[in-house]
Amino acid sequence: MFFRQIFDPELAQYAYVLGCQRTGEALVIDPERDIDRYVRIASEEGLRIVAATETHIHADFLSGLREFAEQHDVKLYVSDEGDEGWKYNWARDSDYDVHLLKDKDEFMIGNIRVQALHTPGHTPEHLSFLVTDLGGGASEPIGIASGDFVFVGDLGRPDLLETAAGMSGAREPSARRLFESTKRFLALEDHLQVWPGHGAGSACGKALGAVPMSTVGYERRFNAGLGFDDEDRFVGSILDGQPEPPLYFARMKDLNKNGVPVLGDLPTPELLGIEELVGRGSTDRAVIVDTRSDRKGFMHGHIDSSLHAPLGINFPMIVGSYVDPSTDIYLIAEPADVDLAVRTLVRIGYDRIVGFAPPSTLVDSDLKTETIPRIDFANLPVEIDTQKWTVLDVRGAAEFGGAHIPGAINIAHTQLASRLDDVPLNKPVLVYCRTGNRASAAAALLARAGHHVTWVDGLFSSWAGLSHIAKAPEVA
Repeated sequence: MFFRQIFDPELAQYAYVLGCQRTGEALVIDPERDIDRYVRIASEEGLRIVAATETHIHADFLSGLREFAEQHDVKLYVSDEGDEGWKYNWARDSDYDVHLLKDKDEFMIGNIRVQALHTPGHTPEHLSFLVTDLGGGASEPIGIASGDFVFVGDLGRPDLLETAAGMSGAREPSARRLFESTKRFLALEDHLQVWPGHGAGSACGKALGAVPMSTVGYERRFNAGLGFDDEDRFVGSILDGQPEPPLYFARMKDLNKNGVPVLGDLPTPELLGIEELVGRGSTDRAVIVDTRSDRKGFMHGHIDSSLHAPLGINFPMIVGSYVDPSTDIYLIAEPADVDLAVRTLVRIGYDRIVGFAPPSTLVDSDLKTETIPRIDFANLPVEIDTQKWTVLDVRGAAEFGGAHIPGAINIAHTQLASRLDDVPLNKPVLVYCRTGNRASAAAALLARAGHHVTWVDGLFSSWAGLSHIAKAPEVA
């Protein structure tokens, strides 16, 4: 059996290509929307992808299933479990070759047997897949593709139907379903490999490990989410401290349920001169996204109203939370990074990537640039006059509850675009986080919205005032 795990570091997402070398047939599990990568991997191994499946209706990226059906006429296997509110409407109402899966249903990819297990909790329809290499002589599964059910060291969060998709009252029932699903996982043999859907950095859990795969036995011993005999204690623990989801999660859920737009070829943004990029990117229906990793350099000089979204794990979170998908996007990016930026953006539904210019052209030009004042936490006064300043903490609520600057208001950076009206315009804003990273993105958004903002850089732990404040949280 051929096995390949494909990692997307920007979304901390794992997809899988499984192939039967004897028949040349292959299956892809949880593909992202730019499917050419999986097709190339299979082709290089002498395999042809004949089927595609996924573990659940995703919240953090657009599925590649419809793309496979459109471009390669593959057979689709999708869940038919869960309630009527979370069915694959686009697949059920289509002319594609679709097989709807129930618990314990099986299908074959050459000599590989795949069995679906209904493992709800993260979502109502969630499936995991037990994989048995019959062609290799095995009679028992080698592993389980666990999707967003079991990660290395963590479990998938059960609150997204409420916090991202807006289904009031869904958090606790989902957590209780997840508890029941863990019993099924714990009944599996210790030797089974665990192939998760995400790794460290994903917003689909709160403590995911960076190790790419595990075993049932290892997770049984060391996964904190699996160490509960009492259901109520489990529910309290799994719901406590979950990070605020990015704003784009709700849109991903809707599109993955009702129909992802067909992508076809990737967008090809045009290389522009910096003056032309500024002119075209400064209209009402456009935005300039500066991808430089040097956040101090951005603060020292950037195009007026541009956003700061360095490439990496925060890039999709920032763009997905701050930019309307109907907006034309112009990038400040190195030519070698444009393909990565484009792929990351189309994976979260941003297809209007129109043009780019290298950062050097901005530095070398005579264009007037804007600055955002910076202060380091080590130099921040112990006492801050909140009558003169709006102090904005853009960490998560759990971090804010641990300790924060007295008088600060708390809005997670991924929620800020929807709550700009909560930040007063009548006084300057002092914005901070734990390291300065999230605050730098927030500072650019605030400046774009017309605020006079100062960015606090450095480590919150280095602030001298930390030793003077109580650890008990204030009500924000």
